[in-house]
Amino acid sequence: MQIETLKVFCDLVESRSFSRAAIRNYITQSAVSQQIKNLETRFEVQLLRRDGRSVVATAAGRRFYENSRAILDKYENLQQEMKSAGQGIAGSIRIATIYSVGIYEMSVVIKSFLRIYPRVNLHVEYSKGAQVYEDCLHGVIDLGIVPYPEARKGLRIIPLPADKLVLICAPEHPLAQRSYIDIKELNGQSFIAFEKGIASQRAMDRIFQENDIRVNLAMEFDNIETIKRSVEIDAGVSIVPFLSVQKEVQNGTLFQVHFTDRNFYRPLGIVVRRKQSLSRAARKFIELMQKPQSNP
Repeated sequence: MQIETLKVFCDLVESRSFSRAAIRNYITQSAVSQQIKNLETRFEVQLLRRDGRSVVATAAGRRFYENSRAILDKYENLQQEMKSAGQGIAGSIRIATIYSVGIYEMSVVIKSFLRIYPRVNLHVEYSKGAQVYEDCLHGVIDLGIVPYPEARKGLRIIPLPADKLVLICAPEHPLAQRSYIDIKELNGQSFIAFEKGIASQRAMDRIFQENDIRVNLAMEFDNIETIKRSVEIDAGVSIVPFLSVQKEVQNGTLFQVHFTDRNFYRPLGIVVRRKQSLSRAARKFIELMQKPQSNP
């Protein structure tokens, strides 16, 4: 059995499509079908079943997929190790994250990493948080970086330094005259929030509930940039990571206010497959991400 056959099988499980698996491997759909048939004949077990227009792995197929993916990861790492032997770290890393983390927490790290390891190809894409978990679980990416990381079956979390949260308001807002505020003073304030279901908003709801705070929900958005623009026009106040508003604070379009009673943080974590063997390049990237950023 060749390593290419394992890749075809994994691509088919991940894409649930014979045509997409064929395209990924530059072969015909019939060639994909034949390789799967050969695997099932060899092991005398059904690995896949039809589910409408797509295909899904059986219980045996899922076990075969998990072990095949681990073999492919190790093989890829071996290739990278051999290519970079005596020439420094090389290879590629596929990373997915949400927009705000990619722009504010990762940008400095990416510049430093590429300066130190210029032969590594970094591919970074922005996704919804839920999609990051799915792509990591199915081997579409090597690393997923998310706020408020959640433990899930088949995945493990590598903790990263947390972001300090601050209150932001427009320059003309009464709170702009303050440097510090007790979070309970937000009771009754017009508040611009993330949409329900987003991890950041679920965490904010818990903070408000724990402190018996009831804000007046002014607007809800699915991204931090729109929240900042809405605060700038004084549509309400909001709570965001410190690093995400430093440009606006320096330009004077937003004011930030720290909390007096206690600090609040947005935890970050790297999501990887539980049985995944990380390449040297990925391990070095994680090391850089684990160094604290410039929170106050």
